[in-house]
Amino acid sequence: MALQLADQDRLDPMIGALLNNLDLVAKSDFITLKQKIGASDEDLGDMLEEIRALNPRPGRAFDGSSMQAVVPDVYIRPGPDGGWLLELNSEVLPRVLVNRTYYSSVSKRTRDKKEKAFLVDCLQNANWLTKSLDQRAQTILKVATEIARMQDSFLLHGVTHLKPMTLKNVADAIEMHESTVSRITTNKYIATPRGLFEMKYFFTTALNSSSGESEHSSESVRHLIKQIVDAEDVKKILSDDKIAEILSRTHQIEVARRTIAKYREGLNIPSSVVRRRQKKSKMPGF
Repeated sequence: MALQLADQDRLDPMIGALLNNLDLVAKSDFITLKQKIGASDEDLGDMLEEIRALNPRPGRAFDGSSMQAVVPDVYIRPGPDGGWLLELNSEVLPRVLVNRTYYSSVSKRTRDKKEKAFLVDCLQNANWLTKSLDQRAQTILKVATEIARMQDSFLLHGVTHLKPMTLKNVADAIEMHESTVSRITTNKYIATPRGLFEMKYFFTTALNSSSGESEHSSESVRHLIKQIVDAEDVKKILSDDKIAEILSRTHQIEVARRTIAKYREGLNIPSSVVRRRQKKSKMPGF
C-alpha cells in the first residue's frame, strides 16, 4: 500500500503513520487512532477513503495462473416421486477403452510365445483398469446416494437442517471401509438444489440438544451463530455467553461459551467489543 501511495505522491507522514496502525482500523478504534497519528475526523476520513481505493493484492496482476472452476462429480435433483435423482457427471469421469479389435489383429500375427504372453498380460491390465475405474465411479455414486438419504432435510430446507454425520455412518451403511469413504470423498463435489458442496462438507460432528430429542450438526450451529450476530441490535451487541443462552433457549442447543468463541472466530466474526465499535462508528470501516 505504501508503494502505491508513493507512486501517487500521496505518502505523507500522517498517512504513513496510519498504515503502521491498521490494526486499530480493523478494530474500528478510531479515537485511539486519531490520537496516535494526530489526525482530525475529516483528515482520517479522507485517508481511509484513499486507502480503500488501493489494491490490497497488487501481486495478482503478475500472476499468470488462471482460476480453476469447480466441476461437480455428482448431480442431485428432485425426483418425480418426492425422492432424489443422482447422476454421475460423465464429463469428469476418466475414459479408458480397450481396443479389442486391435488386440485380436496383433495377436493373430504373433507367433512367439513370450510376445503372446506379453499381449495377454497387457489385455488383462487394461481390463483390470477399466473395471477398477467403473467400480470407483459406482462407489462415488453409492456414497453420494447415502449422503442424500441421510441429509434429506438439508436438501429440502437448508443448512440449519444439516444432520451430524461421520465417515463411519456412511461406511457402515454401504458396507465399506471407513478409509475407502474418506478417500472417495476427497476433492469430490456434489451439485445440489442448495448449491455446490464438497462431499466432505456433509461430515460434521454432533452437538447435543437440551431437549434430548435430536443432535445438531456443528455446521448448522455455525450458521445459526452467524444469523444471530447478523440480526443483533446495534445497541445490544451480544456476548458469547448471550449467544449461547439464545441457542439454548430458542433452539434447545447446549453449547459452551468457548465453543461459541471458536465457531465465531472460524466465521471471521469479531468479538462483541470490536463489533460494538464497528456498528456504532460512522467512519468508513474495512
